Amino acid sequence: MYRVKSTFGVPTYAYQVSGEYAMLKAASQNGWLDEKAVVMESLLAFKRAGADGILSYYAMEVARWIKKET
Repeated sequence: MYRVKSTFGVPTYAYQVSGEYAMLKAASQNGWLDEKAVVMESLLAFKRAGADGILSYYAMEVARWIKKET
């Protein structure tokens, strides 16, 4: 992501695919992981990689989580 941003100098977006969403959702429903913690870390990884924006099936849930914290 960093190389794309530096090469082209345009805003760069990441897309969290439906398969990742389904995997995280199923694992959390089975009690194998803390859904909120893992999702937030996953999205933070996109940001650390340089994403200006992130498209995710979790967008509405994350917005609610963030709103609840403030």
